[in-house]
Amino acid sequence: MKFNLKVIINIVGILLIVNGILMLTCLPFSFYYQESSWYEITISSIINLITGCILYVLTRTNKKEEKNIKKRDGYLIVTASWFFLSLFGMLPYFLSNQIPTFTNAFFESVSGYTTTGATILDDIDGSLDYGLMYWRSLTQYMGGMGIIVLAVAILPFLGIGGMQLFVAEAPGISPDKLRPRIKETAKRLWIIYLTFTIILFFILFAEGMTFFDAVNHAMTTMATGGFSTKNESIGYFDSPTIQYTIIFFMALSATNFTLIYFGLKFQFRKIIENEEFKFYIGFLVILTLIVFSTLYTIDNTDIEKTFRTALFNVVAILTTTGYASADFTSWNTFMTILFFLLMFFGATAGSTSGGVKLIRHMILLKNSFSELKKQLHPSAIIPVRINNSVVTRDVILNIQAFIILYIFLFSIGTILMSLTGVDFITAVGSAGSAIGNVGPGIGDVGPAETYSSIPTTGKYILCVLMFLGRLELFTVLLILTPFFWRDH
Repeated sequence: MKFNLKVIINIVGILLIVNGILMLTCLPFSFYYQESSWYEITISSIINLITGCILYVLTRTNKKEEKNIKKRDGYLIVTASWFFLSLFGMLPYFLSNQIPTFTNAFFESVSGYTTTGATILDDIDGSLDYGLMYWRSLTQYMGGMGIIVLAVAILPFLGIGGMQLFVAEAPGISPDKLRPRIKETAKRLWIIYLTFTIILFFILFAEGMTFFDAVNHAMTTMATGGFSTKNESIGYFDSPTIQYTIIFFMALSATNFTLIYFGLKFQFRKIIENEEFKFYIGFLVILTLIVFSTLYTIDNTDIEKTFRTALFNVVAILTTTGYASADFTSWNTFMTILFFLLMFFGATAGSTSGGVKLIRHMILLKNSFSELKKQLHPSAIIPVRINNSVVTRDVILNIQAFIILYIFLFSIGTILMSLTGVDFITAVGSAGSAIGNVGPGIGDVGPAETYSSIPTTGKYILCVLMFLGRLELFTVLLILTPFFWRDH
């Protein structure tokens, strides 16, 4: 089986053109705030556009058979697209000299597109121009729903089918299809995504955020990305209404977008009966009560603020948004361990959240209980069910393989980070945060710290983990195997 290199390069070219066009939306902010970096942003956009146009024109074809995307092509397109978008997306930082080293600029770009939210910037609102802060947020917004899903929505108009791209983008548990045609699904997802972003912007603006802050935080909240325009993150906005609003939209963004669509169609029964959603809400409630109870024993002077702090940080970490309103590593050892463990959960499948996803944990637990029952009743047939549907053995094996690989890669990442010279707690925290696309970790990369102290080699290790986590492991790992490249 030969790869369709022409269509792979063609699609990467289209995505770079999209990248370049979106870069130009930074210019109004640069001009308004009279920043000189508008020039480097323009140059960066032109480089993206020219490179994209060259790739597109050189590989354009009208032959139907040359536009066919096979499954292996889809995996290559997704992996190559995320890499090249991150590479070309770092240009505004690097050329403007506001993130002067290649490594740091690339790290910030990868963190943006993968919606991780880890940053090397020690002074965000003091060292970065408004135009570049906006670009930083926009990379998360694109990565949130997936630039590939955007491509799936527009590629059919160019005569290129997109089903294989969607499969490669989400190789794990697939959400229910909203429509038989993948193009229609992608369009509806983006409409929901954009609509809620606009609604959130107006709410935040009305609650007291500046226009610029409201735009940025609306994008990074809906993307569950966590980049903020302030060094103190959401802790800067000491406003209960703003924080409760962001809590709600973080939780919403980490909800399966298919369920949100059903909710908009007033099909609430499908939401109420969804086992993963019920587990998600119940998990949030229990965790919040545990954290609130612990914090209340430490300081019981303001019950509402203590509850808000507990709820905000639980939602921020579980949804992998990574915003901070307080430094949970400063509370006590129990809290540090609890929040670290939360990085390995993630929220629901079919959302912008990163991490393992709760549906995988649910199926793994149900399968474990099923195996225990079989010890007592060896001849009994005890199927694993989710939403009254039997989970096939193939899906269970896929999840088991995913969890094993996830733990293995996290462990390897921790060992490699330790070899770079960072202390063990920081190595564990940074590796767990990167592969889970969370942002803040523990140790020297906690909520009150940045990743600026991580050695150069360590930053590239974390970039690999961020890519692996965002593309759910299999997409990237498959192309590293010898059998992927063999002709069949």
